Amino acid sequence: MARRSFSLMLAWRYLNPRRAMLSAVTLISVTGVLLGVLVLVVVMSVMAGMEKEVKERFLGFTPHVRLEFAPFGGFREPLTEWRETAEEVKKVSGVESATAFIQDYALLDVDSRQRPASFRGIDTQNQSQVDGIAAMLDQEDHAGSSADMGLDNRIVISSIIANQFGITVGGKMSLYSARNFEQVKHVYEITSRPPVREEFAPVLAKVKELLAKPWEKRGEQLFLGSADVDAIYIPLYEEIYQKEVRDPEKEILERFLKVIDSAGTVDEGLLFEAGAQKQLTDILAELDTTNVEQMDAAILKGIKELVLPKEATVIGVYKASQMALTPDIFMPLPLAQELAGLKGAVQGISVRLQDPYQATPVSYELMRQLPEGWQALTWIDELGDFSRLLQQQRIMMYFALSFIILVSAFSMMAVMFTVTIQKRREIGVMKALGAAPGQIIRVFVHQGMILGFVGALLGTGLGLLVIEYRGNLQAVLRQFGYDPFAKAFLGFDVLPAHLVPMEILIVAVAAFVLCSVAAFVPAFFASRSDAAKSLRNL
Repeated sequence: MARRSFSLMLAWRYLNPRRAMLSAVTLISVTGVLLGVLVLVVVMSVMAGMEKEVKERFLGFTPHVRLEFAPFGGFREPLTEWRETAEEVKKVSGVESATAFIQDYALLDVDSRQRPASFRGIDTQNQSQVDGIAAMLDQEDHAGSSADMGLDNRIVISSIIANQFGITVGGKMSLYSARNFEQVKHVYEITSRPPVREEFAPVLAKVKELLAKPWEKRGEQLFLGSADVDAIYIPLYEEIYQKEVRDPEKEILERFLKVIDSAGTVDEGLLFEAGAQKQLTDILAELDTTNVEQMDAAILKGIKELVLPKEATVIGVYKASQMALTPDIFMPLPLAQELAGLKGAVQGISVRLQDPYQATPVSYELMRQLPEGWQALTWIDELGDFSRLLQQQRIMMYFALSFIILVSAFSMMAVMFTVTIQKRREIGVMKALGAAPGQIIRVFVHQGMILGFVGALLGTGLGLLVIEYRGNLQAVLRQFGYDPFAKAFLGFDVLPAHLVPMEILIVAVAAFVLCSVAAFVPAFFASRSDAAKSLRNL
């Protein structure tokens, strides 16, 4: 029993050689391990907390599965009769609700200051979506914020928009549909082009030349061979009619092509009614007499009804974060439909699940039951890149900060080398008295284990303490005018944190093992020293 306790007893003796509370060597070694474990525990918990908080916010308002109808090569089609499909989706196991989905961009204006903003249409009759937005509201800086948008022009904006425009609850802003700019752009592009007679002069000249040639008479009808028909029809249709030309010019070309389409078909070509040749020539000649200014005026008058700007009232401000991409504005579904130019239609169906983490299997089941042409996008797919970015950031932080513990272990190894050199005469005495090499090794390994255990324990405890009182620490830093975790950037009043017991245990055990290994190396060399030389202090 005495031989087994000899190494541990001597290890304790070496840790406080002067019978003080702690020796300087012990304090330095423990502090290095403590700081390494402390930093890793705090950083791991904060990174895990940020990931958890972002996901919870994201899942509070976003569809867990988004269904879109894309029958033609992946191009999404607006849905007018979506309610029947939504009712069928609700019957699928695991589905909590299914409602309309709209997301688009608009131009917002506040006191003649404008900027583009993304918006998301919310079905205000879906309580889970409303509750998700309500949980994000910033009641501290924007007291009275509400998510009760109803069906009126009442909106909830992000704190980023609120700060940029100095607007809060009760403020008003104008919203301009981005679809208006698309129509204006289309008109601008058409009216900027030269008239057809100038832009496609060579094509028209060739067609007129073919029309001027005598056509073969067959009874009371006129015959035109297939080669000549193709030389007239194909250039006009493919090179002019299918291009973006002015509507009056397109109408002239359409009448010309209809005359050809109405001709009778024979093996070698087409049979036209008498006078068709003159009719085609006269129609084509109308292109030479078009008035560009009148046509452009007609086009401008013929613009589809523009979506008038909507004046909306801000009833809530939610905490936005630069860490996650969220809509600038939440608005009721009818207002979103108007601004998106959908006129009662929707872009897709928003499906919310009882368990969001079952989105993938539920999406497979939905695809199995829905007709061909539907496609499903889960929140995991949508948040996948960002989630992977957070995970990579965590891994990089672990990798970088783990070097603190590794440096502490090397420092302990250096200290233990120094201790073994200082104690070489005592080591020589122990060997002369019959101490086995294993006992000598255990003396110093026990020191490393004790230091590693105490450092890991204190580091873990202090790390948990920092996490518990992180809000108070932030408040102290803010009093000195320094805030490394600004709310305006992160979107959090208090730095989020989430404790993962297994990760904390791994860090503590890793620190203990590294310290034990660090102590073993100098202990091994000390055990191999010559007793006689050690006693001569060589």
